[in-house]
Amino acid sequence: MRRFAALLLLLIMASLLTAAQDEEPFALTIIHTNDTRAAHLPNREGRGGVALLASVIKQIRREAPNNLLLDAGDRFTGTLFHTQYKGQDQVQIMNFLGYNAMALGNHEFDNGDEVLADFIDGINFPAISANINVSRSPELNNRVLPYTSINVDGRQIGVIGLTTADTAIISAPSDNIVFDPNYAVIANQKAAILTEQGVNIIILVVDVGPGEAEQIVPDLVGIDLVVGGRSQTLYSGGVDEYSLEFENADGETIYYVQADANTQYVGRMDMEFDADGIVTDASGEIIPLSKYITPDQDAAALVADLYEEVRALTELPIGATATEMLDGRREVCRVEECTMGNIIADSMRLNSGAQIAIMNGGGVRASIEAGDISLGEALTVQPFSNLLATFRLTGANLILALENGVSGIVATDGVVSRDGLAGRFPQVSGIRYSYDPSQAVGSRIVSVELDNGDGTFSAIEPDTLYTVVTNGFMRTGGDGYSILNDQAINPYDFGTLDVDVTVAYMLSLGTVTPALEGRITIVGATLPPLE
Repeated sequence: MRRFAALLLLLIMASLLTAAQDEEPFALTIIHTNDTRAAHLPNREGRGGVALLASVIKQIRREAPNNLLLDAGDRFTGTLFHTQYKGQDQVQIMNFLGYNAMALGNHEFDNGDEVLADFIDGINFPAISANINVSRSPELNNRVLPYTSINVDGRQIGVIGLTTADTAIISAPSDNIVFDPNYAVIANQKAAILTEQGVNIIILVVDVGPGEAEQIVPDLVGIDLVVGGRSQTLYSGGVDEYSLEFENADGETIYYVQADANTQYVGRMDMEFDADGIVTDASGEIIPLSKYITPDQDAAALVADLYEEVRALTELPIGATATEMLDGRREVCRVEECTMGNIIADSMRLNSGAQIAIMNGGGVRASIEAGDISLGEALTVQPFSNLLATFRLTGANLILALENGVSGIVATDGVVSRDGLAGRFPQVSGIRYSYDPSQAVGSRIVSVELDNGDGTFSAIEPDTLYTVVTNGFMRTGGDGYSILNDQAINPYDFGTLDVDVTVAYMLSLGTVTPALEGRITIVGATLPPLE
């Protein structure tokens, strides 16, 4: 009898212990990246890259054993790593880093269905997208999942993916793939399926950009966190907090996070949930991949091995010859028309079909000497791996954009300084403009005229809409071009690198003859001669 009573007491205590454990909060850390775009190496300042990312991921995993590493897509297209390996570089790097899932971005379709299928076959984790139908694609059928469920310390975590429906227009998927823009409806359907399976912690990973994501978040049900991408936004997003908070359709808090682009940052979101999957606590941070972080040596060795073939690619001649130096000097391109700026702006305009191209002078990083032009030289001129971006803009807003571009010019006693120049200065194609640096900032543009293509020019009309092409950096507000981010109509990024467009244009010319054409005129001040 005493033995029975002791056994009963043990059972009761075990039951109470289990109940207490069930009531304990479940901690989960989400490590996230997006829009890395094959930027595996550190930049010129030593920031970013896979080796620093690997170090930070390892540190977070030591601190938070319950973790998921997620990616919101657009890993393809961006550097010569992708040009050379077509996604197989990502296979090696993502498997090494130990990703748990990724949403497919529009750039994953840049090389067609077969290249994407080869990538998916190589990775050790699911590629997910709930709003695309690949059943008619022989290459991708049964390879893309709408969602996945991942076991973390005995708790199932649901992860749903979404891909921008614009992919059909801005990338190169086959006609066999259907993209559905009903993001919230589809996400809720998949969340309901996961909930029926007993999963009560659900994360939505999206490559639809924060503008669209913020519209769908209030309509979501049963989803706790949205990991975003596509816009290359560094959240806070204009506010001080790392994550944005919204109310979903049930009045519950839902969080939105994003981590810039080009492997420059990694996001960390620490969350706690009760037994019913309700968020009880959430906080996080964006971690800059600083040059002061010790690189992970194994990751550095992997990237170095991959770079060997990329290095050989940089030494290849592109097949074009410059008759004289294409001038990309800082003290020229940031204050007046320069021949390298003309070549780049012309290539952008002709490639996109836009009426007007604007290129920030700070994006022109070097000159190209006379003679045969190598790919390495082109990459030195344009090292940032920006994509082209097109949109429509009113003439009034175009003028405001140019005002921003000349706002950093300093003139003293009627002489313009060539020192300390801002990179925002606009090199252009399809228009010509004049500016007066002696006037107040915001009132310096004297005239802007559209090239009619027949040797004549006509004044820009304030209320007329014009088609414009820039690089993605400027389009999203870089170099102070907030007017482009805020006022651009129907903006989208091409799946083409700026340097690739420039190279293709110079190759089409064969013999590149630089010329100054009076595209930019200074009035009210003079420029000192170059030393």
